[in-house]
Amino acid sequence: MLKAREAVQKLKEYHPPLGGRRGLRLDFNENTSGCSPRVLTKLRNLSMEDLARYPEREPGERVVAQHLGIQPHETLLTNGTDEAIHVLCETYLEPGDEVLIAVPTFAMYEIYAASTGAKIISVPADSDFAFPTEKVLAAITPRTRLIAVANPNNPTGALASQKDLLRIAQAAPQAALLVDEAYFEFCGETLVAQWRQQENLFVSRTFSKVYGLAGLRIGVLMGHVEQMRMLRRNSSPYNLNAIALLALPEALGDREYVKQYVEQVLRGRAALENELQALGVHYWPSRANFVLFYLGAGCKPFIAGMRERGILVRDRSNDPGCNGCPRITVGTDEHNQRMLTALREVMEEIGVKEKVGQ
Repeated sequence: MLKAREAVQKLKEYHPPLGGRRGLRLDFNENTSGCSPRVLTKLRNLSMEDLARYPEREPGERVVAQHLGIQPHETLLTNGTDEAIHVLCETYLEPGDEVLIAVPTFAMYEIYAASTGAKIISVPADSDFAFPTEKVLAAITPRTRLIAVANPNNPTGALASQKDLLRIAQAAPQAALLVDEAYFEFCGETLVAQWRQQENLFVSRTFSKVYGLAGLRIGVLMGHVEQMRMLRRNSSPYNLNAIALLALPEALGDREYVKQYVEQVLRGRAALENELQALGVHYWPSRANFVLFYLGAGCKPFIAGMRERGILVRDRSNDPGCNGCPRITVGTDEHNQRMLTALREVMEEIGVKEKVGQ
């Protein structure tokens, strides 16, 4: 009888709640209005020949490298950040190697690492979900081969300092340190190009969030040229489809669209945090495009009440330390105003009222 590898049989299953997502989607940290109009214009003008040819990744890597101020040979375009994590794990991990993951965080780090037969070492966040720098340093052993950090972190929105991340990279030269900057645009702090001094450092970005290209699945993994050469050996030359590659330069070129969207998100994030503070609801200050907060037993009624009003928010109760915590994505001014109006109504329904009214 054919059987999957033992490591695969033991994997946790990840089932994102994608079914029936009708309404205002504030549950998956996507761009709430969509991609740049320039992308749509490009897609409408695709030719039959564009779709008949095998896709060329290298021109896209040159565009991304120029956009980020690095060299093309320091980049690898990937099928979303998921593939970046996957190829990194497949390149560096052997069965029995140790992988350090600060939790709670993005579930796919553990899944892709565990699929190689590596041992997962979960390092709990510090109080109030601060990044556990000292705990991670203490957990490093000669068998540590990968350390994965989302920065800013999902679902907490916490940001680790660049100084602390470089300390970790320096403390574990035998391990790859992946710094996943999926939400970079909402915080502005990056380790891009630091791999030139620290060869075991890798940085990933996605074009799913602020650029509104989640449906096209495109991201980039960056690192030292010698390490990227190894990753290219382990990556399909046709991992991206032609449509994504044709759309990417248009998305990157519309800087004004991105600027305006980020400004709206930052306004919306501040307004949501202010509202939660006024209600006396504990929340964790965020550097991303979402806010995590604690409602305890009121979490599920809150999510249901928002859904009844056509607004989807995410229950993060299954994440370590997040029981009773919803997470809300923020986006355009219009969407944020609609969300805040619904939030006030639902909070009152479940018995949470502003302090001034108590």
